[in-house]
Amino acid sequence: MKNETSIKYFYILPFSGETRSKPFITAFFFLIYVVGVLINSSIITVICLEVQLHKPMYLFICNLSIVDIFYTSVTVPKLLHMLLSGNHIVSSAQCYTQLFFFSSNVTAEGIVLFIMAYDRYVAICDPLHYDQILSRRNCTLITIGTWAVSFLNSLLFVLSSLYMSSCHSNVIHQFFCDAKSLTKISCTSTQMFFLVAGTEILVIVFVPLLCTCISYVNIFSVIFKMKSEESRRKAFSTCSSHLTVISIYYGTCLAEYLIPAYSDVLDLAFNVVYATITPMINPIIYSLQNANVKNAMLRFLKGKLLF
Repeated sequence: MKNETSIKYFYILPFSGETRSKPFITAFFFLIYVVGVLINSSIITVICLEVQLHKPMYLFICNLSIVDIFYTSVTVPKLLHMLLSGNHIVSSAQCYTQLFFFSSNVTAEGIVLFIMAYDRYVAICDPLHYDQILSRRNCTLITIGTWAVSFLNSLLFVLSSLYMSSCHSNVIHQFFCDAKSLTKISCTSTQMFFLVAGTEILVIVFVPLLCTCISYVNIFSVIFKMKSEESRRKAFSTCSSHLTVISIYYGTCLAEYLIPAYSDVLDLAFNVVYATITPMINPIIYSLQNANVKNAMLRFLKGKLLF
């Protein structure tokens, strides 16, 4: 596995030496994946069927659920296949393809969360122009633009990673092909990769995060000026779920890529949280904290939407 001039495949070994725990690990990821897909699919179905939820806010929640399904589907099914078959080999083409789609979903999720913050900003700070600013046409363009930017960003990200040659080792101690692991086994300069990655993080992560923070400063300034206690409570309720999801997303993502890890185990733990658990938690947060979504979900579960 070492001192090869060109590596055509990688060994994905996230849980090496955990033979006894493998059934529990397999069951854990299977459960996380199934629960996440079912809950996100339910939210998508409910929003599509419930006419009163055909509004920009819920369209973006629907988009977030779609992203979360893709998020876990890029990594977990392949991991389950490796755990069940014992075949931990992936070709370099498969590795970079997985990296492309995973980074696309990471980017898309960040953009969708920013757009959701902007939606709340317009709804609370400029309600008279809400329907004009977030019209059906504009929402469609925003959705298309989100995926276009995500795929373009991911393409540049993957192309920059191809400049790294993994000749020291082809063992990745993660449960999928992630960029951080590829830099660890690179035997060539990673300067180009980190230059591109740093620029993308600045533009795709920090700029939206800054705009989101500014949006919420304005939102809270308006909320605190509201005279009605009921209006303040309703406004806080619609924002609290989004703030919770943003905190989890940026917290785990930044912890994974900006905080130096002291071991592969710590890296793996961060990856598991933000790549599998977070996409499952997101819809639960929106279901519990958004009254309209929660009520629609209850009606859906009781069969009133379908019968």
